[in-house]
Amino acid sequence: MEKDVQEFMDKIIERNPGEKEFHQAVEEVATSLMSFINKNPKYKKAKILERIAEPERVIMFRVPWVDDVGEIQINRGYRIQMNSAIGPYKGGLRFHPSVNLSILKFLAFEQVFKNSLTTLPIGGGKGGSNFNPKGKSDNEVMRFCQSFMSELYRHIGPSTDVPAGDIGVGGREIGYLFGQYKKLRNEFSGILTGKALNWGGSLIRPEATGYGCVYFAEEMMKTRKETLKGKICTVSGSGNVAQYTVEKLNQLGAKVVTLSDSNGMIYDSEGIDDKKLAYVMDLKNIKRGRIKEYAEKYKVNYEEGKCPWHIECDMAFPSATQNEVNKRDAKMLIDNGCLCVAEGANMPTEPEGINVFIDAKILYGPGKAANAGGVATSALEMSQNSLKFGWSRQEVDDKLHNIMKSIHSSCVKYGKEGNFINYVNGANIAGFVKVADSMLDQGLV
Repeated sequence: MEKDVQEFMDKIIERNPGEKEFHQAVEEVATSLMSFINKNPKYKKAKILERIAEPERVIMFRVPWVDDVGEIQINRGYRIQMNSAIGPYKGGLRFHPSVNLSILKFLAFEQVFKNSLTTLPIGGGKGGSNFNPKGKSDNEVMRFCQSFMSELYRHIGPSTDVPAGDIGVGGREIGYLFGQYKKLRNEFSGILTGKALNWGGSLIRPEATGYGCVYFAEEMMKTRKETLKGKICTVSGSGNVAQYTVEKLNQLGAKVVTLSDSNGMIYDSEGIDDKKLAYVMDLKNIKRGRIKEYAEKYKVNYEEGKCPWHIECDMAFPSATQNEVNKRDAKMLIDNGCLCVAEGANMPTEPEGINVFIDAKILYGPGKAANAGGVATSALEMSQNSLKFGWSRQEVDDKLHNIMKSIHSSCVKYGKEGNFINYVNGANIAGFVKVADSMLDQGLV
């Protein structure tokens, strides 16, 4: 690690002890940006990166609720309002047992750069709870969401902070959260994105992260004069992002052979076609079952406790969670001929794995660029709410496609190193410049 990056990180670690995910996210960005900042003294003098790494506001609160047997349960709620230099805070809510301050600060920090890349006027934030919706009844989830929003509502607003969904927060949870906000504030406003179409949602929003990731991968492949047609693809996860990544890959002629969940992975050498994908969507979104049931139904291979990175493929789409691809996984992907990795999840590759991809000079699209389609379409939902108007499916999809092309162009502009495009540096620098210049314009705030 370079001396100036080490000195910067020493201060970050001292101020944020024990927050390893947050340290990882900041170090990855600092490593990309430090030489650029040193060449641009206005950013160094104003300590812009130091300011971006310090949240504008951290909100933590108690969330008591009653389960179906009458027992009182207590969870912890969070909202990290990281940076509002270019617009209201925007970022998802995550309900998962792993949620803690470090994970949400890393996600909020990444969100600042991701949202900047979208070209839309949205700042960065993230929130959630260590509540686990799995195995809970609808009534238990509703009671938790109502308690959670009873505190959160005082800190958000359509021009202040507009949360969305994330892991564990889908259409059901967004509905319960919105209903409680509406009751408490006595107003119907675009306070959350990811809403149902009947009451202010946007077409393409559920599909956006997965579709956008594939559109970004398509642009990367074009730089090597390649297409997606006929490519063998491995996808991890089996939730919203993974499902729509598979759907779009199928539409563009690729063949997806894996999916996974926290228990294990399936390998279907014949490909997960649209009929099989419909089964996965029903299994995961309605029945809330495990991916192992796919293997039992279609008589394919299931590997307990495994991720799909040892499977031979042309392209890989990590779409489950952070740090699911380690150095060994990255080497296996390279050795098996993978030529493109596009991240549907947030920070799914460990730093050593990222170095393997960059050293091998494959196409590597980091999450803050490749999965920005979700938050971009959330911002399009905000626009439609403000206009009290809805765009057609094709209009939203076209806007999403153009945004992903624009993000790719920005990454190329700042990441080109001879004949190689370093998408990590490109995404970090492009995202930084817009936020940094806005902060300079607005003074010491």
